[in-house]
Amino acid sequence: MLAVLAGPVARSAARLAGGGSRLSAAVTAASQAQQRRSQITSSEGDTITVEVNPFKTHRLPDPPSTTVTATKAELLQYFRDMYLLRRMEISADMLYKAKAIRGFCHLYDGQEAVVVGMEAALEKSDSVITSYRDHATYVMRGGTVFEVFAELMGRIEGASKGKGGSMHLYRRQSNFFGGQGIVGAQCPLGAGLALAHQYKGDGGVAVTMYGDGAANQGQLFEAFNMAALWDLPCIFVCENNHYGMGTAEWRAAKSPSYYTRGDYMPGMLCDGMDVLAVRQAFAFAKKHAQETGKGEGSRLLGHGAGSMVRRRNGCLARRG
Repeated sequence: MLAVLAGPVARSAARLAGGGSRLSAAVTAASQAQQRRSQITSSEGDTITVEVNPFKTHRLPDPPSTTVTATKAELLQYFRDMYLLRRMEISADMLYKAKAIRGFCHLYDGQEAVVVGMEAALEKSDSVITSYRDHATYVMRGGTVFEVFAELMGRIEGASKGKGGSMHLYRRQSNFFGGQGIVGAQCPLGAGLALAHQYKGDGGVAVTMYGDGAANQGQLFEAFNMAALWDLPCIFVCENNHYGMGTAEWRAAKSPSYYTRGDYMPGMLCDGMDVLAVRQAFAFAKKHAQETGKGEGSRLLGHGAGSMVRRRNGCLARRG
């Protein structure tokens, strides 16, 4: 059971849910973690160098270096961000089971290193679009835990004014174009966002996230073709946790090597459970996508999150 400690966001979320110490306890840890996010300061010269797992590549002659350097401040920030997201999702699970959250509730716990590592390599001027498992992405794009819970509970203070629920968080001011309720529907939209960056010439990239459950969607391959044909600055990210809802990847895909699915596009596989490996992969992919005149089309980046799928009393727990 979570400790019950008073906090303004916890009290507000409990008020949104109708009050009660049990609901207050469910959101307290996430609230406190968010309040501490901005308290980390850099310490010059305080760095470490580590080796991450090798990257597997497709149509890329030189993979990223496996030697990664990070400061103590960066590591603390990554840890606190991932801890915040984990507590938020566990709290949402508890609220769902308490019937304070109705309808769908798609959780992201177990995949926090992907979105935290991604944001460490991106700018808010870059565009991000994802599937219906979007709580963590919304927070890492600058949203708050309070706005997530308010949206889940259908309140006007929520990210989409309480009208979208779990699947439709949105934050235009930081170029987060939301979660999409239809499997794979965000992929062609992501290619369109990349086209906008190319048209404006602003140097930004579009990150299009989807799960292995969407990897066989026809619209995904149409988006691949258009992005490659027009050399769009688009990074397609497959968060592969080996299960699309309740279906194992080996039962649904003849080839689970999703990073090679782009065929004519470069691809890369990295360890999605290692935040530093993800940061390194995204920094490489972004630079690669921004380069011009290579005629290589868009970029496909695959992540192996390696976490199991399960249902928790109707609360959908992993990406499909």
